[in-house]
Amino acid sequence: MAPGTPLAQPAPMPLEWRISESLVDYPTALAEMEARAAAIHAGTAPEQVWLLEHPPLYTAGTSARAEDLLLPEALPVFKSGRGGQLTYHGPGQRIGYVMLDLKARGGDLRRYVHDLEAWIIGTLARLGVKGERRDGRIGIWVSHDGREDKIAALGVRVRHGVTFHGIAINRDPELAHFAGIVPCGIRESAAQPFGVTSLAKLGKAVSRGELDAALQSSFHAVFG
Repeated sequence: MAPGTPLAQPAPMPLEWRISESLVDYPTALAEMEARAAAIHAGTAPEQVWLLEHPPLYTAGTSARAEDLLLPEALPVFKSGRGGQLTYHGPGQRIGYVMLDLKARGGDLRRYVHDLEAWIIGTLARLGVKGERRDGRIGIWVSHDGREDKIAALGVRVRHGVTFHGIAINRDPELAHFAGIVPCGIRESAAQPFGVTSLAKLGKAVSRGELDAALQSSFHAVFG
């Protein structure tokens, strides 16, 4: 090699998709996410998107308020370390945990959150649903029957330049469990008729496999 010739950089490892068919306990998922994020930072594992579902539970983000937990004995509550407030996870809600090397992708956290929203919106569009952002309200919303309801949530954390946590889309969860919390701190009232909905409640019979396929195709359209 001639003096001054730059060393070739190794090609990045391709992103890996992990798809779990059975329910995954939240502490197990959190530990595996953190381990994978550390491995990505160390350069020993590729980026990963993990699609899964949890048993019924609530998670509290770093901005969660005690008064927003309306039924503290209803379901287990876990501190998550992600941004955001309280939310529900359970069967029928598809979660996408996203572990990306954000530093290698430009390091723009605001752009990353915007891209997560675009991922959800693109996924819903592939399933015949119009999802929209709303100023001052976290998540993705749908307008129907004279009201607006939340159909997807997101919360992120970044450690050493690597993302984890991610998004959740309501395919056909037990929506009654959302009554145990004030979801993401947004209270419904006569002046603000906001609630939570799902693909099933909107009349969209979507299988888990169909949702996973839409998630994968939309992800690649947004993130490359």
